[in-house]
Amino acid sequence: MKALILVDIQNDFCPGGALAVADGDAVVAVANRLMSTVDLVVATQDWHPANHGSFASNNPGRKLFDLGDLGGLPQVMWPDHCVQWTGGAQFHPGLDTKRITRVFPKGTDATIDSYSGFFDNGKRKATGLGDWLKAMGVTEVLICGLATDYCVKATAIDAAGLGFTTRLMLDGCRGVGMQANHIPDALAAMQAAGVQIINGKA
Repeated sequence: MKALILVDIQNDFCPGGALAVADGDAVVAVANRLMSTVDLVVATQDWHPANHGSFASNNPGRKLFDLGDLGGLPQVMWPDHCVQWTGGAQFHPGLDTKRITRVFPKGTDATIDSYSGFFDNGKRKATGLGDWLKAMGVTEVLICGLATDYCVKATAIDAAGLGFTTRLMLDGCRGVGMQANHIPDALAAMQAAGVQIINGKA
């Protein structure tokens, strides 16, 4: 059984959004095409309360993209993004959401961030995605979405760690790339964890 995991293909991560990834909306067409190659489709959704501790606005004295601390872990201070029930938290309007079997929200705890679709950043709580995929009989996952060097990376590494055959569909991902090495380093970390990196057309 093969599943497609769509990572955070949300308005705030696309051009015009609060935390836009360059060319982020280019992943939508790839995601829609990949849906027909799998047995089921799931999506992760950043779903932050307005008081989330990862927002620079909730950390007086911190500037956007500073490195701080949250829940005892290093934390980038992000712009307010994907706040629950806002338009920015909704999926990109071009995404074929009718094909999505289940959505797994993440980042709902204000005291810790959650890049991975499987766990929070401290692996203190699971989203339920891993157990659900296994209960459905899934053994292989394809992953695409936003952003390569944060949530896609964490989701792919955790998928491989949970024993799924994991393939990153590279042309279906875009990264933040705050530093020139961030995206190449993320791809290398995924490969080191056992993730296969292939072109989404394969």
